[in-house]
Formats: sequence, C-alpha cells, structure tokens
Amino acid sequence: MDKLIEEKFLSKLSRYRELSIDYLLKNIPDKEPKQYLYDLVTIYPKRAGKGFRPSLCIAACKIFGGSEEQAMNSAIALELYHNAFLVHDDVEDESDDRRGFPTLHTQYGVPIAVNVGDAMNVLSIRPLMNNLTTLGPDLTWQIFLEIEHMVTESVEGQALELGWRKDNICEMTEDDYLRMILKKTCWYTCIHPIRIGAIIGSEGKVKADVFNRFGYYIGAAFQIQDDLLNLEGDKEKYGKEICGDILEGKRTLMLIYLLNSVNKKEKKFLSSYLNKPRIERAADETEYIMDLMRKYKSIEKGRVAAKNLAGAGLKEFYTLFSAFPETEEKAFLENMILYMINRDK
Repeated sequence: MDKLIEEKFLSKLSRYRELSIDYLLKNIPDKEPKQYLYDLVTIYPKRAGKGFRPSLCIAACKIFGGSEEQAMNSAIALELYHNAFLVHDDVEDESDDRRGFPTLHTQYGVPIAVNVGDAMNVLSIRPLMNNLTTLGPDLTWQIFLEIEHMVTESVEGQALELGWRKDNICEMTEDDYLRMILKKTCWYTCIHPIRIGAIIGSEGKVKADVFNRFGYYIGAAFQIQDDLLNLEGDKEKYGKEICGDILEGKRTLMLIYLLNSVNKKEKKFLSSYLNKPRIERAADETEYIMDLMRKYKSIEKGRVAAKNLAGAGLKEFYTLFSAFPETEEKAFLENMILYMINRDK
C-alpha cells in the first residue's frame, strides 16, 4: 500500500473514529452510578481502537448520497455493540490486555465488567430509537432488523468457538473456521455496517444483500490478519498479549492448519495442551506450538488465505462500486481492504 495513500486513509479513518466516539460519549448518561457503571462504559471506547465499524457505516452512507449526520446514530450503536462484545469476550477468554491496557475484568472484577458490557448493549438501543427523528419510522425499523440479525449471528458464532474449546474439538477444517467467523466476525464487523450505511444513504432503495459477499471477504481477511498479529505481532502496536489465542485455545485458522498437518505424537500433545485450563498451559509448551506452526508453515498458509480473501474482496468491490463517482469515501472503502491485511496492529 503506497505510503501517501495509507496516510490519507488513516487520516480519514481517524476522523470518522473521533467523530463517532465524540458522539458516542455524549450519549452516555450523566448520572449515578458513575463509579461502578457509566464512567466504566467509556473506558474501552476511549482507548485507541480502529473504528472500522462506524467508519464503514458512514462511508457507505455517503457513497449512496447520505450524510454523516444521518449515519451517526447507527454508527455509534454499532460501536457500542462492538465494545460490549469486547468486554464479554475478554471475560470469556480470560484475556489480560485490551488495546494496550489491562482488560476491564482484571481491573474491576468479572461481575462489574459483565454488567458494564450489558449496559453497553442497552445503551446502543437509544441511538437506534433516535433514528426515528432523522430517518423516519420505515428506515428506523429496517435498521433495527439489521441489528437484530447482526447480534444473533454474532452470539451464534461465539457459541461455536466457545463450544469447540469446551469440548476440545480437534478435528476441524478450514470451512468450519470460515463458517464460524462469518457468524462471529463478518456480519458485525463489515457486512452489516456496510448494509446499514447503504440503506440510510439510499433511503432504503438499495438491495442490501448485494453487499454480503463483499463484507464476508473483507471481514474474513480482517479476522485472519488479526489472528496472525496475535501470533507474531508487536505487542505495543497490537495491544493484546502475543500468542494469547494459543493460550486461550482459540481455534484459529493457523491452529486448524496445524492440527491437520502434525504427526500422531504431535497431535496428542496438541490435544492434551488444548484440554488444559489456561492457567496450566506452560510458556515452553506455547513456544513449542509456535515452533510447530513454523515447521508446518501454518502461519505462511494463513497469510496466503488472508491475501486471497482480500483479493476476492477487491474484485467484489470493483463489481459493486465501479459505476459510482470517484469520491473520497469510495477510495476510503477500497483502501480499507488493503489496509486490513497490511496493518501491523
């Protein structure tokens, strides 16, 4: 990705993120209990997240003729849902770090963290209701239906991943992984933000299903790249513990590649490691798994998969948007695909 293009893209991404976070923070109630709830709701949004979801929503809205103001309520609802998922994910995964700082549950305890995540889910409803004033009842209801589907798919995907870890499932395929991240990641990270933005910008005239393949390709590429960074990224840039996915027993694409490549002795070791509670997984065992991934080129295969999916996403982008005028938002959407797989955090 050309440096000048990347800088322009990052500047636009930063602007969209700051705009949506400022609006989000204004929607947090200024009332008690602050110490144990509303002040804590703002912690994750204030940390240096990327803001992909609200940015995709705003950009898609503007491509279809809408405005930032029209998209903003839906954009911050998406960001609130995202941060709620992060709080709950961190508890479920027993994660220590989030965006370069301790996770909410390690700072304030699991009960308070879970309640804060619940509050974020509740708080996301109000901006969706506020769409009635700016968008009218028909579009507001259409967006509610999008959100309902998004949340349903996300919790189903999370259930699959948690279930695989609980039952120590070690016989899996690439298709199993892609089906899981379609549900857990793609719908709420890319597909629905784009769909919702396009619905708002086109005043409900667009057939939103045309964006499903595009959102799936870039969402899958994004998730695999995120999993790759967890294995070999720079912790200061990445913001989470390196190899945390291995410690948590997550069935990433690279782990699935490994499970399908190792010999019987190595497979027995992997199954035994993954069957232990996280606290019992030793550092030298985790490093050995990294050595196995290098031996069997699991990481290299993951990079190829991410690039292939991103390439499919670019092709789908040109199919969908080639007839649209060359605007900043169209360029932003195209460059996000390249950024998602070339990013180092």
